[in-house]
Amino acid sequence: MSGQAPAPRPTLNDIRLVITDVDGVLTDGGIYYDATGECLKRFHVRDGMGMRLLEENGVRVAVLSGRDSATLRKRVADLGITLCQFGVKDKQAACNQLMAEAGVSAAQTACIGDDCIDLPAFAACALSFAVADAPVYVKAAATHVLDAAGGTGAFREVADSILFAQGKDAVLGTAAGYAQVMAKMAQ
Repeated sequence: MSGQAPAPRPTLNDIRLVITDVDGVLTDGGIYYDATGECLKRFHVRDGMGMRLLEENGVRVAVLSGRDSATLRKRVADLGITLCQFGVKDKQAACNQLMAEAGVSAAQTACIGDDCIDLPAFAACALSFAVADAPVYVKAAATHVLDAAGGTGAFREVADSILFAQGKDAVLGTAAGYAQVMAKMAQ
């Protein structure tokens, strides 16, 4: 109406930070307890590799979870992820804080979620991804819906898409490209 074209939407090429939920994204959403009450979770190694590939190619990764556990903290530490918040109830405020820590804007940030607790994160970030097995109302709120379900490489799907969009796909598809980052990889 004003005669001015709307501002272009950010693309994967613009992304400098990916904020990911844990339960239902990096895991299948199941929580296992042993006889001592210790929480166990199953993580997909390709997601871990995707996190390291992004970090080594100039895209920061942040882990944001409504839960907190020694298992989660160990996984994040093993991957060398330093941007993280655990036991969070207000994911929008947490996303804004993580963006400030990373020195990026909302237009440079994508998030991945699977449930209604992630909707405030979707609102805080320019791009949002819902895993394939998220409820329909969460998928409707996301800017993108993934092919992968939680715990089956959903994060890696996003990571690969970003690397391809940013012209850094040699690290994924060639031995020479991967050799440039392999010393800092983790799964």
